[in-house]
Amino acid sequence: MTMIKGTSLCLLFFSSFFVLETVHGNPNYKEALEKSLLFFEGQRSGKLPKSQKITWRSNSGLSDGQLANVDLTGGYYDAGDNVKFNFPMAYTTTMLSWSTLEYGKRMSSLGQLKSARAAIRWATDYLLKCATATPGRLYVGVGDPNADHKCWERPEDMDTVRTVYWVSSSKPGSEVAAETAAALAAASMVFRKVRFQDELLWGAAWLHRATNEDSYLTFLKSLGADDSTDIFGWDNKYAGARVLLARRALILKDKNAEPFIQQAENFICMILPDSPSSSTKYTPGENPLKMSYMVGYGPNFPKKIHHRGSSLPSVTSHPDTITCDGGFDPFLHSSNPNPNILTGAIVGGPNDNDGFPDDRTDYSHSEPTTYINAAIVGPLAYFVGSQST
Repeated sequence: MTMIKGTSLCLLFFSSFFVLETVHGNPNYKEALEKSLLFFEGQRSGKLPKSQKITWRSNSGLSDGQLANVDLTGGYYDAGDNVKFNFPMAYTTTMLSWSTLEYGKRMSSLGQLKSARAAIRWATDYLLKCATATPGRLYVGVGDPNADHKCWERPEDMDTVRTVYWVSSSKPGSEVAAETAAALAAASMVFRKVRFQDELLWGAAWLHRATNEDSYLTFLKSLGADDSTDIFGWDNKYAGARVLLARRALILKDKNAEPFIQQAENFICMILPDSPSSSTKYTPGENPLKMSYMVGYGPNFPKKIHHRGSSLPSVTSHPDTITCDGGFDPFLHSSNPNPNILTGAIVGGPNDNDGFPDDRTDYSHSEPTTYINAAIVGPLAYFVGSQST
C-alpha cells in the first residue's frame, strides 16, 4: 500500500516503514538514514568541499548571482534539474532542522548528526546570502526554469541564463519570505544548542519556538486558518505548523497552544488509511514489486532516475563539455542504467496501480527532490531508535 504522490509528504513516515519493511524482513533503518542524508551532497551547487563523498559531482554554478552583481553561489538544486528555487529549498531546510531537533541525540549516537548539520548548513549559508546580499531585497531563485528544462546537461556544464529573482517591499512575496524565516529560525535552534497564510503560520510557529515570544502565538491565533487539510508539503504547511504547536501544548503544557491539538489530530485522522475520516488515496497493494524507492538501498531500486547529473557521465570520466542538446541522445533516452548512483535519493514512487516502469523520462515517478528526502530523515531516525530499543 503506497500513498498516491501529491497527497501528503507527511505520509513518508508511514511509507518509510511499509516500503522498507517489504523490501527486507528486517529493514536496516540506520543504513537508510545515512543514505538519505548523503543524497544532499549530490544536490549541492557551488564550490564543493574536500569532504565531498559523492565524488562524481564537481563545482557548478560558480557565477550564480552575477547578473545582479551579488554572490549567490551555493545552495541546492531542488530536483533533477539545474535551477535553485528558494521556496522548496527553505522548506527542505526547515524539515531537516525539525528532524534534527527531534532526533538529534539518536542521530549523534548513530554518527549521523554531523551529516545532518552539514546538510542544513549548506542551505542556510546560501539562504543567508540571499537575505543579506542587498538591503531591502530577498533573493529567491537562480536560473531560468524554461530555458533549463529545454536542456539535458550536467550542472558542471550548464550554459543557460542564470536569471536572478528577488522579492522586496515593492515586489512582495510573503510566502517565500516567511518560509525563509522559518528555515533560519529552525536552523538557528539546531546550531544553538497577497498572503498564503500557511507560510505565515509556519514561519511564526518556528519563530515562536525559537524565541518563545508570546507575540508570535498571538499572531498565530489571529490568522485563524481553521480549514482541514490532508496535505503537508513545501507549498502547504498548515498541518506542519499545527503539529508543531500541538507538540508545544502537549509537552510544555502551554494552554495557549491547546486549540492546535485538535487540528493536528484531524490531520492525522485524514491521512491514516483505516480512519473513518481518511481522505488520502492509496494504491491497492503493499509494494508488490518489492521495490525500494530509495536509490542504492536494497537489491531492487530505481536505476534510471530523472536526474541530469546522475544520468550523464561525470566530468572525470567525460571531461569534454556536454552541451544543452548533447545530453538528450544518447543519455536521456538511453535504456541503460544511470552511470552515477545518486545514493539515498527517493523518487516519486509507483503509479496508481503500483507499477513502476523505471523510465528516466517519466519524471513524475522517477525524479527525486530535496523536499521529499528532507521529510523522511526524521521518520528514519525515529525507526532506528525504535529498532534498537
